[in-house]
Amino acid sequence: MKNRIIPIFSWVVVAWICKVFLSSLPYKFTGHPDTQHIFGTIGVWMQETIATGLGQWFVAHGAVAVGMFELFASLLLLSPFAFWAVKKLNLVNNVPSRELVHTLGGLLSAGVMAGAMFFHLVTPLGIEVLHNGVSDSGSLFYAAVSIFILGFVLAVVNGAIVRRQYNTNNQ
Repeated sequence: MKNRIIPIFSWVVVAWICKVFLSSLPYKFTGHPDTQHIFGTIGVWMQETIATGLGQWFVAHGAVAVGMFELFASLLLLSPFAFWAVKKLNLVNNVPSRELVHTLGGLLSAGVMAGAMFFHLVTPLGIEVLHNGVSDSGSLFYAAVSIFILGFVLAVVNGAIVRRQYNTNNQ
């Protein structure tokens, strides 16, 4: 049973991260008004505090760019399913371990959400996003915090297994 706790935990974390990331993609990729408000607020702040061109780029392309990172992270985190299938079908013998993939995917997810948390805390966007008089009650910020923490924990626990396997194989 002990050998199953980390894989089960990992897949539960992966399910949460992918649910949040993948369910936001239609908003990011279609220019939804809520997404325009979020990335527009951040972009205007960037124009005023960092660089005009960077802020303008972020207003125009930030949502799709972030969405691409979230899509890539989700596909990476889910890829052990595909690796398992191609291995079972004897199409490939050598595939990356679930632990390695979840370590990398956890780091990427935590990194993306570190950026989201930064922008919530530092820009006028704030923890509680208010758009057209409607509040999200902080749900976007709290989802980002949960993915940041869980992605980091996913990377740490799986990374420890990868290091242990590496050390065992190279002794």
